[in-house]
Formats: sequence, C-alpha cells, structure tokens
Amino acid sequence: MSESTGADFFDGLFAASDDPWQFRSRWYEQRKRALTLASLTAPRYRSAYEPGCANGELSAALAERCDALLVSDGATKAVEIARRRLQALPHVSVVKAWLPGEWPASHSFDLVVLSELGYYLDADSLVELANSARRSLRQGGSVLACHWRRPIAGCALDGDQVHELLGSTLGMPLLGHTLDADLRIDLWCDDPSSVASREGLVG
Repeated sequence: MSESTGADFFDGLFAASDDPWQFRSRWYEQRKRALTLASLTAPRYRSAYEPGCANGELSAALAERCDALLVSDGATKAVEIARRRLQALPHVSVVKAWLPGEWPASHSFDLVVLSELGYYLDADSLVELANSARRSLRQGGSVLACHWRRPIAGCALDGDQVHELLGSTLGMPLLGHTLDADLRIDLWCDDPSSVASREGLVG
C-alpha cells in the first residue's frame, strides 16, 4: 500500500473536508449514485454492507432500499462524519474497519456494495476482499461494484482491472453492466434470473 492509499492519506483528506470528493455537489457523483441504485435488481434488501462508505452519501440512498445496512470506513474522521450523516436512520450501523483484514465475518448479507474502493487495494488484498464478500452472501445475494475508470495516482489497479479481478474471483453470474468513459458498474448475483423473469413477464 502506497502513501496515497494508506490510513494517513484518508485521515488527512477528511480532516481537511467533510466532502473531499464533492459527493454532495458534483453532478457526476449524483448521476453515479442514481445509476448505482438503478443497477440493483431487487426493490429491497434485508441486509446490506457498504465498506468504504466515506461520508455516507451513498449510504443514505442505500438505506432507503434496506431493512438493515452496515457501513464502514477505515478513516476515523470519515466514520465520525458518516455517523452524523446517518444518525436519523436507526437501521443503519456505522463502524470503523480497515479492509480487507477487518471484514465483518460474523455477518451475512443479501447485498454488498463496493463503490470506489477496489483500486485502493493491491491485487492480493482485492482478491481477499472479494472472497470475504462471497462468503458473506446469503443464497441469492448480490455484489455491486462501481468504480472510476480513469487512472488514479498511487493506485496499482484501475477501475476496469478491479472489475475484471472481482468478476473472476467471485465466480458469479453477471446480471448488469453499465459502462461509459468515466465509470463502470457491474452487478453479480447468485440468482441469474432477470428482473422481468422474476416478475413472471418472461418464461
């Protein structure tokens, strides 16, 4: 892990600003959240996990689709900000966890969301993260990944490499794929049925 992907780097970012990537103000970020939510194939999930939650902007949107939501971040200041952002939502829990080593192994989930997280890990750590996510999934569960596709200083992997490695490690059917010049969103699910087939619209 380089200096630009370690704990001190992220602690410094959130010490300087409670919204270092302008999640709240940038249209790119607002659009990305909308695409992320639209990529989910179930209207609601019993239990979901979002590691690397940053200041909790995506978490607040995910909370509307979940009965229980666990979110975490490795940066102390980010956890504090996310807790304030989400304090009115009693079904959301915010914890400090540095991944992949502190994955909540005692929990099981219907949905794991990996948003803008994978390229801050090296390949071995990303494989460990993907294996942890796979083991944590309940039957029929989903993993959604969303990442910036352009180069990031200090990161060994780009967004496309992250998604290719996640896909090969998870070994699950790919249900959804969104791609443009800036971002990539992939959804893998144990259940390969489409939304229309689940609702009986197709055989």
